[in-house]
Amino acid sequence: MTDILIVDDERDIRELISDILIDEGYKTRLAGTSDAAMRQIADQRPAMLVLDIWLKDSAMDGIDILKSVKANYPDIPVVIISGHGNIEIAVAAIKQGAFDFIEKPFNIDQLIMVIKRAMEVANLRSENSVLRNQYHQPLEMIGQSAVYKILKINLDKVTKSNGRVLLTGSSGVGKETATRYIHANSNRGDTPLVVVNCASLDAETAEAKLFGVESGAKALQVGLLEAANNGILFFDEIADLPLAVQGKLLRVLVDQSFTRVDGSVAQKVDIRVISATARNLAEEIEAGTFREELFHRLNVVPIVVPNLAERREDIAFLAEHFLAEFHEKLGLPKRTLSEDAATSLESMVWPGNIRQLKNMMERVLIMGSQNALIETEELPSNTGVGDSKDGQIVLSGSVATHSLREARELFEREYLLTQINRFGGNISRTASFVGMERSALHRKLKSLGVVTSNRSGGRVASLDE
Repeated sequence: MTDILIVDDERDIRELISDILIDEGYKTRLAGTSDAAMRQIADQRPAMLVLDIWLKDSAMDGIDILKSVKANYPDIPVVIISGHGNIEIAVAAIKQGAFDFIEKPFNIDQLIMVIKRAMEVANLRSENSVLRNQYHQPLEMIGQSAVYKILKINLDKVTKSNGRVLLTGSSGVGKETATRYIHANSNRGDTPLVVVNCASLDAETAEAKLFGVESGAKALQVGLLEAANNGILFFDEIADLPLAVQGKLLRVLVDQSFTRVDGSVAQKVDIRVISATARNLAEEIEAGTFREELFHRLNVVPIVVPNLAERREDIAFLAEHFLAEFHEKLGLPKRTLSEDAATSLESMVWPGNIRQLKNMMERVLIMGSQNALIETEELPSNTGVGDSKDGQIVLSGSVATHSLREARELFEREYLLTQINRFGGNISRTASFVGMERSALHRKLKSLGVVTSNRSGGRVASLDE
């Protein structure tokens, strides 16, 4: 897929276009009829099509060929040329999937610019598809807790529309996975999903990366907005988007069009925007680092992605999923969690959320034993209380400064908070596990100032404020 197929019933025209493109470093093939064009496409898929609308003595015209190509090879960019062009034909061609429309007699510079731009967009989409397949996160959401089920219901609702979605949640909770789930299950599932890492954009280069460049040293640089045309554009950590670019992005959301850097012609795009952030955008607006108008445009459907601590019932389930995934995809040992190890994971603190859990499972498979069961001793401690080699408990500095009574109270409070949340707020299951009567547990929780309430679709324990 390295050449350009030129289809035109006028020999002089197709040879002229071929000579121009060869001078620009492209390989070309030629066809004078629809039958010849379809045979060549079937024999070897071209990188691109330059296609005349009117084909004398042919069974199919250019629009028919365009429809066939887009039905069988949707990723091949097609540029339409015609000496009989009018706006109706141009619109028809674009609606059928043509990349652009050029009227005869064409300007050579214009032809070269359009073809270079089409090839760059095709290459970007191809690279994006490869990366998506190579580093692909599961498109099926994973979980079984009540909190997870609420999240999935909300995600399923937004897959059915083209509304903008703002995903909020701490780092590592799975906001990108949620975005990929929306994309895969939407009517844009076969179109590009382009990820914009806003944290990696600096004020000097952000505009060029997003909108592209039309002239100068970086002539015909295709931007991410153009690469995402007809698909989904995902702004990861939108709060980090440079302020100078936010206003221009706002105009894109309003008009569905933009102008490349150093360009003069507005480029129409059809994109769905999904954004994500771990920061409080209201605070960013107050601080003057985020535009309020942009926030309202992005926040059409707000969805909170819960922390792992709010879905402790999913921890062992997720861990087993990651263990199986690493075995299948990376060839790491096939292992599973012991009951005690699963309990330990459910009791741990997870500031890095699902990402931290996934990384821990990979580390255990790489560094652990070859036994089928993963035991508690193989799990890294993240509680602030560790075990020394001789079995002595090492206290954190904060605990060691308290009296025995105070330390015991701190431990009981934290322990019971963890266990209640581990069992999804179910007091009966918690009481059974910790070895207390249900009524005694209620009294203990009251004395420690621990209360349970509904949050994020599930029952969560917290301190009474």
